[in-house]
Amino acid sequence: MSHVVSPIRETLVSGGKSYHDVTNDICKQVEGAPTKEWKIAFGVSLVVFAYGAYCLFWTWWQGIGVWGLNKTVGWAWDITNFVWWVGIGHAGTLISAVLLLFRQKWRTSINRAAEAMTIFAVLCAASFILAHMGRPWLFHWALPLPNTFGSLWVNFNSPLVWDVFAISTYLSVSLVFWYMGLVPDLATIRDRAQTKASKFWYGLFSLGWNGSAKTWARYEYVSLILAGISTPLVLSVHTIVSMDFATSVIPGWHTTIFPPYFVAGAIFSGFAMVQSLLLITRVVFKLEDYITIEHIEMMNIIITVTGSIVGIAYLTEFFIAWYSGVEYESYCFINRATGPYWWAYWMMMSCNVISPQLFWFKKLRTSILVSFILSVIVNIGMWFERFVIIVSSLHRDYIPSSWAMFSPTMYDIGDYIFSFGLFFTLFFLFAKFLPVINMFEVKSVMKGVSTNYPFKKKSGGEKSKESVH
Repeated sequence: MSHVVSPIRETLVSGGKSYHDVTNDICKQVEGAPTKEWKIAFGVSLVVFAYGAYCLFWTWWQGIGVWGLNKTVGWAWDITNFVWWVGIGHAGTLISAVLLLFRQKWRTSINRAAEAMTIFAVLCAASFILAHMGRPWLFHWALPLPNTFGSLWVNFNSPLVWDVFAISTYLSVSLVFWYMGLVPDLATIRDRAQTKASKFWYGLFSLGWNGSAKTWARYEYVSLILAGISTPLVLSVHTIVSMDFATSVIPGWHTTIFPPYFVAGAIFSGFAMVQSLLLITRVVFKLEDYITIEHIEMMNIIITVTGSIVGIAYLTEFFIAWYSGVEYESYCFINRATGPYWWAYWMMMSCNVISPQLFWFKKLRTSILVSFILSVIVNIGMWFERFVIIVSSLHRDYIPSSWAMFSPTMYDIGDYIFSFGLFFTLFFLFAKFLPVINMFEVKSVMKGVSTNYPFKKKSGGEKSKESVH
């Protein structure tokens, strides 16, 4: 009998791929020699990483006085970059955990890269926690451990201590979730390995996977349990980060809308970064049959929805500032839009509120070039959002005599460059030595979506399906 094709959803795996084709296409990136493009990109990321590492070392050596901070603006690029990277790390957990629980099959080709991106982004965020401590060798003072220099314990009322717990928990769960998803694919590479070194290392990390029914059943249970644990983290981590600001009394920060507003913004920026990386990976590794227009369109829909939520939050902030009747609060928001940092505010509004609305048009939503450009624009806008919230709220406080402007130094910028070097160095290593697409999950959706099952007629007119496995 004839196969059934959904008239609603486009194919998630194109090109008439068989199971064997999926294994070959994804494993060849790991098993083959590094390509020229990969070497160039990795070399550039190493240079950026080295320059940033120098700036970070000099910051630690001389102290954070090398930054452009002053007595009024005590937080600036360090916390801006920290919040920005944590936000980017949100999409991986959302794609892996929440969409898994909701049985969204379009996540299968993109969840592996998104999970890896989450881990690398959280590490970049953690680097800024260490950087703005000033004395990173005393980082253990932020942990609930007895202090060897006296009875000094952490202050559990401090939002910065909450950050330490939130980030460490988020990193731990995300790392376990990512690694567990890798195990079946690592076993596949182990079984195909041609050298003793590859067989040993991939065999070691595949944890003795044998592919039995019992092994798969346990794997499914563990995946669902981890997804259930991870889902609250999507909401809690950036909620806690937002409380770094919301629990203060500074106008522009002291607001209850921050937790949901920060979570929506984190998902918004995270999906934009996943989109950017996937479109690059799609071209570099020639994975057009696995990262299809359907995946790109679904990502753009989520970017549009979360961007609209962020836009509503911006308007709500202005309304509440007016409705509260607090003159300091009203002035803070007027100053954001018309004060010395007006250019940052309107850059934020243009990139975050206006640009995603272009995705209402299907032609633009399914365009690879437009998707890439807008995903980059969104993350530029989200960086400016954090900059506006932090710097414009601080630089003009209650006392006009203490008003001051912030200007970054080369070390502010260099520490930010370090985080990019770290992120892309880790991502390129991941893309070379580990399968960038989840092979077994892609295979699990092929029967339901592939329209390219070839049929041929038998002599009696009866149709039989060719083997495609």
